[in-house]
Amino acid sequence: MSSKFTSIEICAGGGGQAIGLEQAGFEHLALVEIDPQACETLRANRPKWNVVEGNVREFQALDFKHVDLLAGGVPCPPFSIAGKQLGQQDERDLFPEVIRLAAECSPKAILIENVKGLLTTKFDGYREQIENDFKNLGYSGTWKLLHAADFGVPQLRPRAVFVAFAEDYFDFFQWPEKHKSQPPTIGEVLFEEMASLGWEKAKAWKKQANKIAPTLVGGSKKHGGADLGPARAKKAWAELGVNGMGLAGKPPVNGFDGMPKLTLSMAAKIQGFPDDWVICGKKTPGYRQVGNAFPPPVAKALGGQIISALKRAQRFVKSFLPQKGWKVEFCEAVQNTDT
Repeated sequence: MSSKFTSIEICAGGGGQAIGLEQAGFEHLALVEIDPQACETLRANRPKWNVVEGNVREFQALDFKHVDLLAGGVPCPPFSIAGKQLGQQDERDLFPEVIRLAAECSPKAILIENVKGLLTTKFDGYREQIENDFKNLGYSGTWKLLHAADFGVPQLRPRAVFVAFAEDYFDFFQWPEKHKSQPPTIGEVLFEEMASLGWEKAKAWKKQANKIAPTLVGGSKKHGGADLGPARAKKAWAELGVNGMGLAGKPPVNGFDGMPKLTLSMAAKIQGFPDDWVICGKKTPGYRQVGNAFPPPVAKALGGQIISALKRAQRFVKSFLPQKGWKVEFCEAVQNTDT
């Protein structure tokens, strides 16, 4: 059995989930993304990744048979509380594409994340339909609401997560445990950059920014720029001493008076991106990549548990390999369960 675990990811965006899964131990065979600038980001940071630029509806997974993991963060507007919540009636709903791709490549595991609105009673029937569609393909799945702050991310960010496994693996999966320590505050995370150009009020600002951030939202392609969300979110940012009306091109300088704006790199820190991860594109499309990302630390925690489940299943199968003198037919039957 191979010691490497492989994955393909759809709607890869600026790489949040891909980073976390890589850190967990997955080798990406393909990352599908329609946005050219997000693809540029992926290629700039990982030149060896196979970035497939195009519409996921046109992507076929037949060349990736029996990949270990099919992952993705499908578009959230169909289920977002801030939108019309059209669900399966929304043309942006890509859950049917995930099901199609699973049928094509027969992954051992599936990981899909979305907004918490998907877990409301309004979408009970649709979630059941998704589960049944996967069940017809031989998968058992489960949903859970995870909070990024529980995994060290300095941000609320609740996300709906769906994990499914082929029947031989499902019973070995356990959801990741929350971190025992509290996440750092926004002041702790951003102080060094806030003070990097000599802003004399940086220490006072750090003292005020003594909580984690509200959910960082991605800019819409149709409306607005790189601001930090609706009025309620802006109010929460203001309590932390942050101007949520947009992003700044650089940190505040000595003599600046008022509430500073976040820079793109600050927003990336809040999402849990590594410091050396480069976001390509101008401010607004760059912020869209960051704001829509699945925080890497959460993806890493989930990826680690998925790999643990696959390893435990492999060990279980191996423990039942035939002993000397057993029939060959039984050996073949056992070996064929790990496909």
